[in-house]
Amino acid sequence: MTFQALIFDVDGTLAETEEAHRRAFNETFGDFGLDWHWSRAVYADLLKITGGKERIRHFIDHYRPGDAERVRDIVGQLHQEKTARYVRNMGGGGVRLRPGVERLIREAAAAGMRLAIATTTSLPNVKILLDEALGAGATGLFEVIAAGDMVAAKKPAPDVYLLALERLGLPADACLAIEDSYNGVMSARRAGITTLATTSDYTRLEDLRYAFGVLSDLGEPDAPFLHFSGVGAGESHVTVDLLQRWCRGRAMPY
Repeated sequence: MTFQALIFDVDGTLAETEEAHRRAFNETFGDFGLDWHWSRAVYADLLKITGGKERIRHFIDHYRPGDAERVRDIVGQLHQEKTARYVRNMGGGGVRLRPGVERLIREAAAAGMRLAIATTTSLPNVKILLDEALGAGATGLFEVIAAGDMVAAKKPAPDVYLLALERLGLPADACLAIEDSYNGVMSARRAGITTLATTSDYTRLEDLRYAFGVLSDLGEPDAPFLHFSGVGAGESHVTVDLLQRWCRGRAMPY
């Protein structure tokens, strides 16, 4: 079947944002007088848990149980301030999308393809990334933005993708998702959506077997992607036409 909509994840998929998130968390902890510091190793472990508030709670339970009584009730405040700090930090400029992302988004929009986002991050985080990387008002390129604070259960639950499908008014087999992580791939697949994975800094070693193709990135004509599994062997960069061809011949893994 020819697909009609592309649904993008955000963090790690559109851009390598996780270090910016880690910085914002650590700065927020300092603002609240907490002696917490999330190293790359700790953050890699926490990324297995989707959602910022959920990560903070997981950190308390598994790393700082002694802080639970005094911190548990302000998790929402911590996360709210972390989001605000992330937005301020990202507003400083220098946001770069991953290889091929802007090209594919603009190509798809020019071809009349419907575009959507399905993410566990907060809506302000999505907006600042798009506006800084693609220009003011770039959120208008996306017909639907389904964010983590709009659903009851975050990835790997399918809720955010089901919400995106509902708002698009499309069946799952009319869409294709682009993700970077195990949780993201499983979320899209549980919603019945064919999924392409592009590995990111924090997900290179994750199990992405349920994607119908695993690539290093979307590639550019002069900077080919690396092919790891599934569709994409022998190609250099992902285009709308190539995605359509892959989807017409797809044999979905389960």
